[in-house]
Amino acid sequence: MEKRYYAYSDYLRSRYGEKVYKLPISIPVTCPNRDGPLGKEGCIYCAEEGTGFEMLSMDMCVKSQIEENAAYIGGHYGAKKFIAFFQNFCNTYLPLSDFEQYMHQACMPNIVAISISTRPDCVNDAYLEILKKIRLQYGIDIYIEIGLQSPNWRTLKIIERGHSLAEFIDAVIRIRSYGFYTAAHVILNLPWDTIEDCVECAKILSVLKVDEVKLHALYIMRDTKLGDMYLDGEIDIIPLKEYVERVVVFLEYLSPYIAIGRLVGRAPEHNTLFVNWQTSWWVIRDNIEALMVEWNTFQGKECDYINGKAVKKFLK
Repeated sequence: MEKRYYAYSDYLRSRYGEKVYKLPISIPVTCPNRDGPLGKEGCIYCAEEGTGFEMLSMDMCVKSQIEENAAYIGGHYGAKKFIAFFQNFCNTYLPLSDFEQYMHQACMPNIVAISISTRPDCVNDAYLEILKKIRLQYGIDIYIEIGLQSPNWRTLKIIERGHSLAEFIDAVIRIRSYGFYTAAHVILNLPWDTIEDCVECAKILSVLKVDEVKLHALYIMRDTKLGDMYLDGEIDIIPLKEYVERVVVFLEYLSPYIAIGRLVGRAPEHNTLFVNWQTSWWVIRDNIEALMVEWNTFQGKECDYINGKAVKKFLK
């Protein structure tokens, strides 16, 4: 089948010459939206485990987590190269000396890159300088994943993210100035966003020249503010068909040079009130790809808005 979007797996194969797998790492961190500076309960959809529901215990040292995960994934898939992925909560929200120590611990044989998941307001030059030294010392790549979720400042306020679009823009510009790879996380079906927000999000990410986008469909957990809103009938979730259409339109407006790390996310099975319309993630992915074929469209088809669109007619 003709490829209609730039898959992250294709980027990895091009970069490293073979398939590369991420090894999730959990360390004892939280985020400023949970320990007091911004709030105590996190974003309205955030559960106690954050995004680390498939991870090993943070009580294990980094080295042991990498070894155990590498043995499992290497054994099942024959993988030889790995990315050490600091995934849970906000992995730059800790003392500088601790951060540096964890980064050094992850630089083990067969690790070709370190990937760090964090928030826009936790990206600071002091931490980036440490990563710069790590890259030079070990000759590995640095990937930084940042949660944006929505470009709409009103939505960001409702979901209690604790930051605005401005902090995200600052973080991306700052990271790119160091030459690090940047990935953005976006939720395309937040109840307060429209398809116009999806288009604007694609444009912003393209103009900022992020390297990768991870798309998520909103999932709702018990014992969260969003869970209570869902049970009380205060929010509506768009139909699956509309989510699929939003993804396709988003891709049309997204630069063709941005890798797609994910078209739809997954959620923990326990305590989940809503996830992916009770449909397997791969079925949703297939629906998205089928709609792109039906519409005869592709990533970047509408990406003509960069570099002064209005005056291009005079330059032909």
